[in-house]
Amino acid sequence: MRNLGKQLIAALVLAGLSGAASAETWNLATGYPDTNFHTENIRWFADQVEKETGGALKIVVHSGASMFKVAELKRALRTGQVQAAEFILSSYGNEDPIYEADSIPFLAVGAQEAKQLYDAQKPMLEKRFQKEGIVSLYQVIWPGNSLYTANPITRVSDLKGVKMRGQTPIVARLAELTGAVPVNVQFVEVPQAFATGVITAMITAGSNGAETQAWEYTKYYYDISAYHPRNVVAVNARAWKALPEDVRAKVLEVAKRAEARGWEKAVELQKTSTATLAEHGMKVEQPSPELLSGFKKIGDQIIAEWAKKAGPDGATLVQAMKK
Repeated sequence: MRNLGKQLIAALVLAGLSGAASAETWNLATGYPDTNFHTENIRWFADQVEKETGGALKIVVHSGASMFKVAELKRALRTGQVQAAEFILSSYGNEDPIYEADSIPFLAVGAQEAKQLYDAQKPMLEKRFQKEGIVSLYQVIWPGNSLYTANPITRVSDLKGVKMRGQTPIVARLAELTGAVPVNVQFVEVPQAFATGVITAMITAGSNGAETQAWEYTKYYYDISAYHPRNVVAVNARAWKALPEDVRAKVLEVAKRAEARGWEKAVELQKTSTATLAEHGMKVEQPSPELLSGFKKIGDQIIAEWAKKAGPDGATLVQAMKK
């Protein structure tokens, strides 16, 4: 009887050790602070994964570029320096034009069209990610990028000679085609750049304007929602394959919910941010028909230039957005 008791205790200890050994801890690196809605959603995702897997997988979130700089995130993920990471997809358009499709102005206007683009783009991204050794778990849009100006704008020609922030090659190209002068200004420098006249216009999300208190440095906001960049939450393929199949299935279930939750928050934030701008005295206006028409012509030119560079997949995406 005593031997049986010892055997039972030993079996329980071994079972406990086996369970501890099978538990996995991942690091997830992101460049955004805890106050950002993307980071809040990631922390929700991490908490839910631990619950749904019964602790078999714990994800530790490292926010605010505390683990890797923003520009280093995708490479760190590919090389296995971190098991999971969040990165903004369009930052890698220099690697492949398909990566920047969500940031082509006027290819997908508004959240509904952004979802249409995502659905068409997703299989193309999966093939590319597979070659890079990463697996996308979910993707979430930013609120629509719209026009901020120091002076009223009723048509595209009103932007001629205006100094506009050109934070990416595509936005700089948009500025050039409107007749504006693109100026490369980092986002943290935007308030000072407006205050000193370095720029007097920019295209960015309404949420960015609310966070930086845009009413203190500019006056007009035109809700054009020209494009919705997406953030990708992805994992290293080797780390992913090392997980038991049942754990992977539960992670994917949670990821699906996180994606839907993130998109809902982005749409909600679009509305609340715009309201915040108006409450603080900014003139929040819908673009005039003349302004929209002018932007559409410019958008068509940028889309055609991008599709030529992006090849057959680019043409397929453009065609998909015409349906």
